[in-house]
Amino acid sequence: MDIAGLGYCVIGATAPRRWIDFGEQLAGFAAEERNGAVLLRMDERAARMLVLPAATDHYHASGWELRSRRAFEAAKEELAAKGVPFEQATAADCDLRSVGDMICLLDPAGNRHELFHGPTLAPTPFRSPAGVERFVTGPLGMGHVVLPAPNIDETRDFLHDVLGFDVSDYMTHRPHGADGPGMRIDFLHCDNPRHHSLALFEGEVPAGCVHLMVELPTLDEVGRAHDRMERTGARLMATLGRHSNDHMVSFYLATPGGFALEYGFGGLQVDWTTHSAFEFTTVSEWGHDFSIGFGADERARLAAVA
Repeated sequence: MDIAGLGYCVIGATAPRRWIDFGEQLAGFAAEERNGAVLLRMDERAARMLVLPAATDHYHASGWELRSRRAFEAAKEELAAKGVPFEQATAADCDLRSVGDMICLLDPAGNRHELFHGPTLAPTPFRSPAGVERFVTGPLGMGHVVLPAPNIDETRDFLHDVLGFDVSDYMTHRPHGADGPGMRIDFLHCDNPRHHSLALFEGEVPAGCVHLMVELPTLDEVGRAHDRMERTGARLMATLGRHSNDHMVSFYLATPGGFALEYGFGGLQVDWTTHSAFEFTTVSEWGHDFSIGFGADERARLAAVA
């Protein structure tokens, strides 16, 4: 099947209203409350992030867009033919996500994926309370997400064989140094030029997500967000830097969901007809000190179990 891009994400929250302050004051999203949920806008869509009341703070689901009802119905037929179980969404679930129709399924790592078509456009133009003019969305989707997959080979094969993702590139991450154990990260693309819309991390992540990325059209917008982060006292998870594989200039900050938000500019767009998947060996060309946030969390975890 041809997935167009990451259309939205669903987040569980013990206090959904915390996402209003985070979204509007820091990230530059526009927030709306609806029946106890918080909807966050980034563009003309009614919602790109849906925050639902939950017992824990966590990333709940990724919403993958199919471009038409015909493509949506064909996807259901393909899943049934391959014996992949899926659940039909209720009208209330579709209404809350502002989509025409939706089904959900789990990958072998337990990550929830929602396939949908027919997004609803908002009745008013997008206006960011923080003054962000726009985000890079449209045909590229809302950004990318990095999900946990301890059984990375099985999960990657499922995403390729069932949902149609393909590998952009990959690396082996060694968080404890060159002599430490390797953890693979696979970067996957779908039917748009964004370098990756999904990545898999070979490890457990309690929050259900390593990070979610949103892209801005100028470096100045990233810098202004960095200033807002410092003014609000939000937690920095990784310093400003440029990634080696997708060339994104970005920084990472903590969200109320227990995962990080990557705020970036200048992501690579790829002609997939000429691209060859490759292994890269450094996360970033410069910057991106992950030890201040992600590394500090890992050190705290190890100290707790010592």
